[in-house]
Amino acid sequence: MPCGRSAQPGSSTGTQWREHTTYRGRTLAAAAAVGMSLTAFLAPSVPAQNKLPDLDYAKRIIAKHSQLPTFTPPGPPFDAKKCIAGKKVLSIPVSSANPFTKNIDIAETTVAKQLGFEWVEWQNQARPTQWVQGIEYGINNKFDAIDLLGGVNPAVLGPQIAAAKKAGLQVFTSHFNDTTQKLDPNIDLSLPVPYHYVGQVLADWVILKTNGKVNAVIVGSDEILPTAPFVKGITDELKTRCGPGCRYTYVNAPVPEWATKIQPSVQSTLIADPTVNYVIPIYDSMSQFVIPAIQITGRKGKVQIATFNGTPFVIDAIQRGDVEMDIGESLGWIARSVLDGFMRKLCGLPTYGELYVPFYIFDASNAKKAGTPADYDRGYGDQHVAGYNALWGVK
Repeated sequence: MPCGRSAQPGSSTGTQWREHTTYRGRTLAAAAAVGMSLTAFLAPSVPAQNKLPDLDYAKRIIAKHSQLPTFTPPGPPFDAKKCIAGKKVLSIPVSSANPFTKNIDIAETTVAKQLGFEWVEWQNQARPTQWVQGIEYGINNKFDAIDLLGGVNPAVLGPQIAAAKKAGLQVFTSHFNDTTQKLDPNIDLSLPVPYHYVGQVLADWVILKTNGKVNAVIVGSDEILPTAPFVKGITDELKTRCGPGCRYTYVNAPVPEWATKIQPSVQSTLIADPTVNYVIPIYDSMSQFVIPAIQITGRKGKVQIATFNGTPFVIDAIQRGDVEMDIGESLGWIARSVLDGFMRKLCGLPTYGELYVPFYIFDASNAKKAGTPADYDRGYGDQHVAGYNALWGVK
């Protein structure tokens, strides 16, 4: 299969450089081990609270993430072009059909070209056998590193990762683990995301919008490693900040089955329970299958969608009134943060322990600022573009 061109776990040093004040919230207790089931992960563990629903708290959190993000350098400056010249990195996304990871790869390819090195996407359809082929391609074509992007679990690729490292390649993961999860010791650098905190923000949104009367359908993909802490963030926050007035059901849809499972599952749930008022597809590319379920059941306007990622077509759906909110991450900001971390590692510089990307809420009030149609890097301001260029010594 030809490669398509489109385009030590991190040290704690980064905590000395800066705090992720743009998105860091309450830290959950140590997360479950990689093999823990979602059911076990959702076991309640929340402190006693005062008057519920805590709408004032929810309002503060939503206001915080409704402000345009500001750029704080995640590390010391370095001459990126000089140290990365001639390097080749192969990106293996969880699926090339996923618009979120696809647009990250497009942005990474563009920025890498500006910096003078090669970034190549290995096209696949979320099949582990295709991920195996991708690593073999990287070894045979003498890449310097491989990135497992956005959901490719290194646990299913142990022999291939070992072969890559034996051949002299470094293996990275990005936008995969939750920051509370144990990182794979065979990965040279992991850049995780605080998914659990995103879950809390989503819960705060629906609590606020329903005045503490949430009946939600949460849609996740259990085989994606951070799904468990992500969903736990939602459910714990509903219990902590809302109490008995909030309830939910959970639908598991494996990534290869999104197109065949999400719509009928959501549709049947809406028919069975006419009091459902929110669907929370935790990865926003799922929304394309949730929207028709709401429309077919005649529930548009009565059932809202709140989600996460900031994928352009979902922001377009906000502009059309099909999605209520999307906690966005600038995909251009993600791309630059990934490249920054990987370049530091490839250049032998100190690295940091998580992906530096702020969270920003898009709703009907600001979705058009992302463009019509929306673009992966619009609507967030442009501080990250100038900020990273200055950090890398790019004029």
